[in-house]
Amino acid sequence: MYEVNHWINGATLDGTSGRTSDIYNPSTGEVQGQVNLATKDELDAAVEKAAAAQVAWGATNPQRRARVMMKFAELINRDMDKLAETLSREHGKTLPDARGDVQRGLEVIEVCMGAPHMLKGEYINSGGPGIDLYSMRQPLGVVAGITPFNFPAMIPLWKMGPALASGNAMILKPSERCPSTAMQLAELIQEAGLPDGVLQVVNGDKDVVDAILDNDTVQAVGFVGSTPIAQYIYGRAATNGKRAQCFGGAKNHMIIMPDADLEKAADALVGAGFGAAGERCMAISVAVPVGKDTADKLIEKLAPRVEALKVGPYTSETDVDYGPVITEAAKERIEGLISTGVDQGATLVTDGRGFSLQGYEDGFYVGPTLFDDVTEDMDIYKEEIFGPVLSTVRKDSYEDALSLVMENQYGNGTAIYTSDGDTARDFASRVNVGMVGINFPIPVPLSYFTFGGWKKSAFGDLNQYGPDAFRFYTQTKTVTERWFSGIKEGGEFAFKAMD
Repeated sequence: MYEVNHWINGATLDGTSGRTSDIYNPSTGEVQGQVNLATKDELDAAVEKAAAAQVAWGATNPQRRARVMMKFAELINRDMDKLAETLSREHGKTLPDARGDVQRGLEVIEVCMGAPHMLKGEYINSGGPGIDLYSMRQPLGVVAGITPFNFPAMIPLWKMGPALASGNAMILKPSERCPSTAMQLAELIQEAGLPDGVLQVVNGDKDVVDAILDNDTVQAVGFVGSTPIAQYIYGRAATNGKRAQCFGGAKNHMIIMPDADLEKAADALVGAGFGAAGERCMAISVAVPVGKDTADKLIEKLAPRVEALKVGPYTSETDVDYGPVITEAAKERIEGLISTGVDQGATLVTDGRGFSLQGYEDGFYVGPTLFDDVTEDMDIYKEEIFGPVLSTVRKDSYEDALSLVMENQYGNGTAIYTSDGDTARDFASRVNVGMVGINFPIPVPLSYFTFGGWKKSAFGDLNQYGPDAFRFYTQTKTVTERWFSGIKEGGEFAFKAMD
């Protein structure tokens, strides 16, 4: 049994609230640790220390801040296996998946090495008679990141990298279900040269979230989680005058056209639908084959692939495709939705309920589940299941399939599999979703682009990482200047204003 506290002023600090939350090992179902939950007073004290540290950090030139990012990236690479082990132990995802989690976060840190370029302003000479104008990007001050359980390394790195490289101090509130990875990242960036207090990790629950939202010193909040909480945080942050970028739920569709390579489409659906036990906001949870023949052939190819998936603990010595879900409550909810899908008339092709693994009977495992003949009025279509469940919604035409995607309340990611360039181009142009894949199942943009959904998947004007992140974590100041010039007239210098 271990204990997780807070990271304050460059060192671990014991919590004082007396309130804790259990940290489970999802593979075994056992409680393996406890995390201390901070109070409002503890949060406010951390913010005060961060504000004091930010003054010098914000005045540090961007190139020197970028060097901290360079060293940080080096240390993440050095400790990749250690980070992945910690992440898998608390989350349950396989070690290769955990390394991918760290890697995708690391790629954002690599982009943050280019902070001097990202933070450049604009300049115009002689915008008026003798008048020059220039703009500069300056840090906001203290900002906060509230991150979810499903990517314990990637999303904290998405938040802290651009925020710190821009000259801000950050309060990071990781998920209380898997907090240890964030604490390790804090130690590494401290080793990389980040001054004490510039990054504070405050563990907690809703009490800490509300304290962040109500603290006047915190200027901006970034959040990733469910849509109801994203809406709540966005609204409360806006009411309190803060910037906010809040990313919520998803229901990602993949359209499979009659001309698609069905072997590749089936492989893509299995990887995108069941990887990380489906606990990804970019998971494909709805397959939309166009035409009966396409649908029948797709199910014929999907069923054996889904049935062959191997589920097990991250410590397994044999190949495991995915591990447990995060909690017992999550398992019960997913299995309840599977039962509801059956009751509402969907065809259950493979059933993941009641999955049990010898030696790990108390782990939070859900077997791979495939549905056919799902309709839009069913709960398994309307709700984000966030588990290893793939639903198939059959459509007769491309336009019907496109309408299904566009009418869904979520707009995080989507994909189409086709051999026709015109169809692909039309889909990319018309679909009202933030990230689009063409013959690519999980269209997460590379780190020098930007990540963000539409509709009820995102609240706020700017996206995560890439140029948008630097815009979000800075404010623009524009200077208009005029110097009185000496003008030579008749052999003499007469000083006069340039009007």
